[in-house]
Amino acid sequence: MLKYLKQSIILTVITILMFGFGFPLLIWGIGQLMPNKSEGSPIIENGKVLGFENIGQSFTDDKYFWGRPSAVGYNAAGSGGSNLGPTNPDYLATVQGRIDTFMMKNPGIRKEDIPSDLVTASGSGIDPNISLQAANIQIPRISSVRKIPQAKLRELVEQFTEKPLLGFFGIEKINVLKLNIALDKLK
Repeated sequence: MLKYLKQSIILTVITILMFGFGFPLLIWGIGQLMPNKSEGSPIIENGKVLGFENIGQSFTDDKYFWGRPSAVGYNAAGSGGSNLGPTNPDYLATVQGRIDTFMMKNPGIRKEDIPSDLVTASGSGIDPNISLQAANIQIPRISSVRKIPQAKLRELVEQFTEKPLLGFFGIEKINVLKLNIALDKLK
């Protein structure tokens, strides 16, 4: 019995050292080899961190492009989806509320023209990107509020459109934070 207890203690100590210290240090070391040293790709302007390239933020002011809704309040520490199915009444009410808000702030837009990424949260809840369609549908609102010609806003959207990986993996997407930072710089 004492022999098995000693083996169990040794195995426990080895496991704690390997998975409690060794593995995290290995992952940290690999992260240090990455371009941003696994610091989350901060976007820094004038020495101030404005946000992170890979973490969505809430933009609700009419003068900005709105990003994808978040099921976790854009909290990267607790990322995740709502886990509500497409027939769940609470989920449907939430999506309908987002549709109603979008239509109220963007007059003249038909419900069926609203891209799904503007009214549904991503699986992570912190998606920083929207589709090209989602950006373009917001141009009239932003143009009206900021008094910037729509053509100039279309050029800005095109400038910040990221093409699919290797030309066919994924969709065209736009990082909302980067786009809104550039939008603030437009005259």
